[in-house]
Order: sequence, then structure tokens, then C-alpha cells
Amino acid sequence: MTDALKRLSEEGVAIWLDDLSRKRITSGNLAELIDQQHVVGVTTNPSIFQKAISHGDGYEQQLADLATRKVTVDEAIRMITTADVRDAADILRPVFDATGGQDGRVSIEVDPRLAHNTTATIAEAKQLAWLVDRPNTLIKIPATKAGLPAITEVIGKGISVNVTLIFSLERYREVMDAYLAGLEKAKAAGLDLSKIHSVASFFVSRVDSEIDKRLDALGTDEAKALKGKAALANARLAYEAYEEVFSSDRWAALDKAQANKQRPLWASTGVKDPAYKDTLYVVDLVAPGTVNTMPEATLDATADHGEITGNTIAGTYDQSRTEIAAVEKLGISYDDVVQVLEDEGVDKFEASWNDLLKSTEAELQRLAPSEG
Repeated sequence: MTDALKRLSEEGVAIWLDDLSRKRITSGNLAELIDQQHVVGVTTNPSIFQKAISHGDGYEQQLADLATRKVTVDEAIRMITTADVRDAADILRPVFDATGGQDGRVSIEVDPRLAHNTTATIAEAKQLAWLVDRPNTLIKIPATKAGLPAITEVIGKGISVNVTLIFSLERYREVMDAYLAGLEKAKAAGLDLSKIHSVASFFVSRVDSEIDKRLDALGTDEAKALKGKAALANARLAYEAYEEVFSSDRWAALDKAQANKQRPLWASTGVKDPAYKDTLYVVDLVAPGTVNTMPEATLDATADHGEITGNTIAGTYDQSRTEIAAVEKLGISYDDVVQVLEDEGVDKFEASWNDLLKSTEAELQRLAPSEG
């Protein structure tokens, strides 16, 4: 059952699970996935926590305790989510130790309402790192314009970061630049660069969803022939940029100081269109030094029938450029697509966070002890 996942790992792809809940932790399911499905990391986001906590399994006692203490809803959410991340980090600690800190990591996101506020993002990242208090945590910072200087500052303080919501190649280059600038700051401050890690979460399936919608609106045979190609092309060109930046003279100086490369992480890898093979954004994005964070359905599909045929990114760059150019030639603006996706990504996470605030507040009120 796990041969495809084992092969994927052997090709240099770290398999992370894009999901977390208290039930997954307490039932032993997470430990089982690590043991049997080659899972070596976990990512969370506001939507994942909203789903987990609203389903309620395992949170009642902590919510009752928080209600008795009359904490604010914001504090309650942070206590609940950091508890889950801390427990997951403890389960993954042996992987972290075995891989020298590269894997065995759990990501937790700064409050998405701060996505356009640099100073608040920095403060929140520091607070989250302190609250979780595990060396194998990654603090997620969105790749908004305001997020870029926050990434530099947080890396410069020695805090490991997962940069999220990257859609465009230009923004991805800015993210790598922000990471290198952070490492340079950390080096100047005398910090141990070997202890600082980062991944850059480059979103995949949503690119196809948005571009395919626009291709469908055109309705021509030429447009239909390009469906399902843009997301892979975009991600493959991101890997080309990664190879370029991490073979530069600037990187060489940091490499000498024992710095770690910022690995590309393929995010949003569950297919949205049922017409596409369910392993598309896994088997066609295989390359060394990458991470693929998968929802459980995609993990299971890959284990069951994923065909891992070696590196599927090498040698694709010219074709990928041709495919992106063909989409643009039809009047679909790449720059507009990626901006729409970034804006929507921030909005969706903020909406999930607001839903989480509302449902948690309702639970706190329901469980509050009666006065008297």
C-alpha cells in the first residue's frame, strides 16, 4: 500500500499532511500515518482549525475550562490551536531529530486578519513561537506585500517560517529574497543558521481552478486544450527559480555559514476538478528538495495508485513557459490571475477565522458556569 509513498520519499519529496485535529492526535492516527504512510510533517491553516474545532471532537473539556476562566474568544482559540500544534510537534519529534531538523515540523499560521500589517505579523509570529515552545514548529506568514518584511524580521530572530499563499513567480522570488535577507540578519546577530529552517508554500490547484474558469468562458477548442496545464507549469517554473536562487553567489556565502535552503512546498494539492486524476499535483511535481503537503484523500490516492516515475520537473521549463504564454495569448492575464488568487486566499482564511471566532464564542457562552 505504501510503495508509491516510499518511492516519492526516495525521490526527495517530503510528504506532509495538510490537516490536524485533536481526534487525529489522541486516536493515534497521526502516529500511524508517520509510521505507515511516510508522513514527516503537518501543515495547518485557519480553515483546517475551523473545521476541526466546529466538529468538536475532543475540545469540550478545554472549552469548558476556558469558559470557567472567562478568557476572551481570541485567547481561547490560541490556547486550543497551540495545544494541538504542540502535541503534534511532540509526536513528530523523532522525525525532527532523525532529519536534523529538516522535517518533523508542524506549521501554525499567524492571525489572518493581520495579513496586511507587518508589525502585527512580526509580533504575532514571536508570540506563537513562544506559546507553542517547540523547536519543530514553523510559523506561517502569508506572502503578501506586508508579509515580506515580516518574513525577513522573523527569520532574522531565528524563528523558522513557512511562507504561505504564494501564487506568482515574481512574488516567489521576493519570498526567497526575504528569506536570504533574514538569514543575513541572523548571521550578523551571531545566530546559528543551521537551526533556522523555512519552506515556501507555492499553491497549485487553485491556479488551475481560476484559469480553467476563464478558459471555459472563452469556450474555444484552443482554450479547452489548455485546461489543467497552467498550475503544473507555474509550479515547475517556481522550481526553476528555486534552483537559480539557491545556486547563486549570495546563497553560497550563507551556505558556508551552514544555512538551510528554503524548500519549495507544493500546497493546495488536492484536485478541484474531478475530470483530473486525483494524484495530478503529486506525481507530476516530483523533484528533490521539495515538500508536498496533502489532504488525507490525496495521500490515500497516491498510496493506492500513484505512479512515481522519477523526477517529473526536470526538462519541463521550456514547455511550461510555452503553456503560460499560450494562456496569456488568449487574453487571460497571468498577473491578474495570481493577484485574484492571493486576495481570495487571504479573504478565505480570514472568513474561516471569523467563523471560528463565532463558533468558539457560542461554545464558551454555552459552557460558561451559571453565576451564583
